Amino acid sequence: MPTIYLLIDIDGVLIPFPQADGSSPATHERHMVVPTDYDPATPVPIWLNPAHGLMLRELIDELPLTPVWCTSWRGDASTLIGPKLGLPPFPHVELGRPAITSSHPNGYLWKRDPVAAWLGTAPAAWIDDDFTPADHAWAVHRTMAGASTLLVQPAPRVGLQPDHLEMIRTWAETLADRPLSDPSSQPA
Repeated sequence: MPTIYLLIDIDGVLIPFPQADGSSPATHERHMVVPTDYDPATPVPIWLNPAHGLMLRELIDELPLTPVWCTSWRGDASTLIGPKLGLPPFPHVELGRPAITSSHPNGYLWKRDPVAAWLGTAPAAWIDDDFTPADHAWAVHRTMAGASTLLVQPAPRVGLQPDHLEMIRTWAETLADRPLSDPSSQPA
């Protein structure tokens, strides 16, 4: 079976955007981090739900998914975000640093072109809060061309929820054409 990638965004997925009043979900804890190229004297506040790490680890341990960060946090995802959630380092998709003023400069998510090049024909579930209808059409086209693609889109002010991971679990089990969560279905 080919590698099945689980692409994980951070902002709007693991770090929810604040509500209009500046609050974040009560499930999230505040952390201070200093991203690469930032002034160490001015750390950045982030809010993370400690349950997300366990939820993602369980999914990755249960299914044949290869987790990859797909975020503008780039390598900082493995050094600043993952450890706070109890996650091991994951590779990341190199997204470049395009000069854009919108997250949808061509009518679709700016990450899509580098992700498409990086994935090639590999199947992938991609969690991001910022997909457009054009991205969903792209995923359907990829799937019809034999590269099964699932886009999972959390609400950016709420972030990742258990039902999002259940969508991925169901998709991956269908992709494998057998229930991967059943130990008796595994080869001896």
